[in-house]
Amino acid sequence: MKKTVVITGSSSGIGAAIAREFAGNENNIVINYKSNKTAALELLNEVRSKGSQAIAIGADVSDFEQAENLINSAIEQFGRVDILVNNAGISRRELFTDITPEAWEEIFKVNVHSAFYCSNLAVKDMLKRHSGKIINISSVWGVTGASCEVHYSSTKAALIGLTKALAKELGPSNITVNCVAPGVIKTKMNEFLSKDEIDDLNESTPLGRMGEPCEVAKLVKFLASPEADFITGQVISPNGGFLI
Repeated sequence: MKKTVVITGSSSGIGAAIAREFAGNENNIVINYKSNKTAALELLNEVRSKGSQAIAIGADVSDFEQAENLINSAIEQFGRVDILVNNAGISRRELFTDITPEAWEEIFKVNVHSAFYCSNLAVKDMLKRHSGKIINISSVWGVTGASCEVHYSSTKAALIGLTKALAKELGPSNITVNCVAPGVIKTKMNEFLSKDEIDDLNESTPLGRMGEPCEVAKLVKFLASPEADFITGQVISPNGGFLI
């Protein structure tokens, strides 16, 4: 039976790479976008060309009602949600003393609340079949913390806590919950980095380079596969050796 994969924030970057990795006759793909409809539709055509049945749903998953529409649309179209990838996220870079309450609340809504909303909704469907896979996309900064990214680091650490606790609660129901915490990856989210900063990061990374979105996507697909059925509550960080 085909698996239905829901990927939040999947019109570009790591999310789009995950959709491409899952594309094929064996999977139904649900692409989610907030504003970049053009990119989402291009990706939709791409995954369909590889054999997947797929839909693209516009939804700001930091809003519960829109997250509910996303999950309900997946179930209405494909009958179930087998795999949920909580990828939607934003980043900010500013001094701690410059963070406003509004900025703090916004980044938590997008990075953490969305994962809670979508997981809470999808789990209710997974429990009916006593099976499911949830993969949360965190960051290496959620493990180590990052200067001038206190709010971002805090949200990514929260996803790690969510992963561990939820894995314990859902394990008896044969639902696994894992976390991928990438290092610095070549995406638009990191375009603000200067050449000197990139050079410094590469020098601090034993493999000497930034990661590619497809490398993160391959790990996500593994964690969603039967080969990873005995892996749950884990935080795996593809970071080129930046954090060992």
